[in-house]
Amino acid sequence: MSVQENISAIRATLPPHVTLVAVSKFHAAESIRQAYDAGQRVFGESRVQELLAKYAALPTDIEWHMIGHLQTNKVRAIAPFVALVQSVDSARLVECIDREAARCGRVIDCLLEIHVAQEQTKSGWAYDELCDYLHSEAFAALKNVRIRGVMGMATNTDDRSQIRADFERLAHYYHTLAPMFGEWFDTLSMGMSDDYPLAVECGSTMVRVGSSIFGAREY
Repeated sequence: MSVQENISAIRATLPPHVTLVAVSKFHAAESIRQAYDAGQRVFGESRVQELLAKYAALPTDIEWHMIGHLQTNKVRAIAPFVALVQSVDSARLVECIDREAARCGRVIDCLLEIHVAQEQTKSGWAYDELCDYLHSEAFAALKNVRIRGVMGMATNTDDRSQIRADFERLAHYYHTLAPMFGEWFDTLSMGMSDDYPLAVECGSTMVRVGSSIFGAREY
């Protein structure tokens, strides 16, 4: 099927309140344009240089999300335009985003990436460590970031019960943290091409889908 047909098929499976992020990393601008022409406006990238090149080449009404690990020395490059940083996984990073957002005269929306997978190699806050930071003076001092919710990745496994358990744990963390933030805290980003229907069952409000839209990655 074409990119347009894939997007239509995926949208048909999503409730109205769930945002589809088209994960365009490693895919050419032409493929993104096909998705754009099908009405898709939210795209996710994981590498800053690739994001900058696509931002320059594609329509200005695209909402760009940073979904991969973000180094602090790369924040300044994307701070003027990034719509959402989904992969905020450390105090150092969120404080850097706050500084660069202030430099640009912006408030940047962010998600707190929480580690729930069995693989230790995956990034994200340990929940207890995150809670300690959220109650700190350093966090209270941030003025130019707006925490919109949480993000996470399930264990890379064929065991659906493990994946469900990971999603349910992330959803529990999301609902536990929500009272700290108020009405802006509205995003639970979990679920990718292989597991997004299960993520939606578990309460996801944002899914990150790449290969099911664009096909195999073009490395």
